[in-house]
Amino acid sequence: MTYKHMELTQIILGAFFDVYNALGYGFLEKVYENAMAIELRHHGLYVEPQKLIQVYYRRELIGEYFADLVVNNLVIVELKAAKKLADEHEAQLLNYLKATPYEVGLLLNFGPKPEYLRRAYDNTRKPNLKMDAD
Repeated sequence: MTYKHMELTQIILGAFFDVYNALGYGFLEKVYENAMAIELRHHGLYVEPQKLIQVYYRRELIGEYFADLVVNNLVIVELKAAKKLADEHEAQLLNYLKATPYEVGLLLNFGPKPEYLRRAYDNTRKPNLKMDAD
């Protein structure tokens, strides 16, 4: 089975395990974010840390947040340093995907054991998405 941006997400996951194996568990998320940015750039990828994301409802701005990493302007990467991934972490990633033109997201947890989730949300299912062509 193939997934949207599968080759890119495989590279990101490989970088995640490289960083996890080098640093282990116990740092704050910012340390992992910086290390992931370095590792992904080492793989020749374009990385935007703390990318501003604007959330719209009925084409009006209702909020802003910062995605931990956006890779190649295609994949949102949300990082955690928790004991275990929780439902609210997955909900956060899904909401980020629903509110943006990005269709693929990875949730990476630098916990006691490395964990990851891959989620996708097709743009055709995003009625509140503000497109640049307005």
